[in-house]
Amino acid sequence: MSDRVRLRAFGALCFVRFREFHREPEVVFWSFVFPIVLSLALGLAFRNRPPAPAAVAVIEGPAAAELVAALGKGALIEARTVAPAEATADLRRGRVDVAVGQDAAGAVEYRMDPTRPEAVIARARVDDALQRAAGRADPTPTRDVAFTEPGGRYIDFLMPGILGMNIMSGGMWGVGFNLVDMRIKKLLKRLVATPMRPSDFLASVLLMRIAFMAVEAAFVLGFGYVALGVPFRGSPLAVLAIGALGALCFGGIGLLVASRARRIETVTGLMNVVMMPMFIVSGVFFSADRFPAALQPLIRALPLTALNDALRAVVLEGAPLVAQAGPLAVLGVWGALSFLAGLRLFRWS
Repeated sequence: MSDRVRLRAFGALCFVRFREFHREPEVVFWSFVFPIVLSLALGLAFRNRPPAPAAVAVIEGPAAAELVAALGKGALIEARTVAPAEATADLRRGRVDVAVGQDAAGAVEYRMDPTRPEAVIARARVDDALQRAAGRADPTPTRDVAFTEPGGRYIDFLMPGILGMNIMSGGMWGVGFNLVDMRIKKLLKRLVATPMRPSDFLASVLLMRIAFMAVEAAFVLGFGYVALGVPFRGSPLAVLAIGALGALCFGGIGLLVASRARRIETVTGLMNVVMMPMFIVSGVFFSADRFPAALQPLIRALPLTALNDALRAVVLEGAPLVAQAGPLAVLGVWGALSFLAGLRLFRWS
């Protein structure tokens, strides 16, 4: 074969590869669209913003009104009066940076986590405002109280999010990927030819997903409790119930994604299109509150956001299952709609 012929053949091969690339929308998406989407999402989450005001909880007491009035004259301070128990809960959840009260001796007391930079800055702003209100001669005695209760650290925030991410990934890959793999290998076609009812087969797939979820939840939360000191304040049964509903929800979404796909590349692309946005915006690695307020209704309607919120409330705060009616309803609606749509669209071959 001459060099000219080999060059033409090589060019033809390159052109064929280009045509294959062009005809696969999922390849185009992951090569060009997804990097832009990821950049925009992270740019919104970590955008340049003016200094945020310090969130301050003023503990109810005889001096609360005077403290709020003094803090109202300070710069970049948002103060509100709360009960002592609510102040502790807000510190644990990271909703306030510092809690201010007055001890029995009349000294102003600051409750904060000294490992959080936001808390240190808030403490400085609050102290400056109070000292200015007192005449700037620093006549007000103060003392710092370190707030390091388990439940308020970043690792405590992260572990329920990791569990939620695993439940989503397990439901999508464990159901969607396996169904497409069985379709490619002609196993589904053989199964449908048996006396077995199709609904029984799909129900068994979802049931095993719930069983695997229970093992995952015990492993992730057990490791966090033993190795990292992550608290577990809620009911294990409540966590299993939330996890089971989450597994059914994402199993239904996995069924819908795999209902017509006939190639591994196709189902992989579709699952990543569904999962990756929720990895970013649903509060797995950082709070969903970082995104603009205009996006919050959409973010709160996502199933992974609902799952993470419910898991964190039960695990970190000990909230009862009945208090998570909102997130559970979101999971139930997503699961029911996706499962019904998946059954209607599903093809065995």
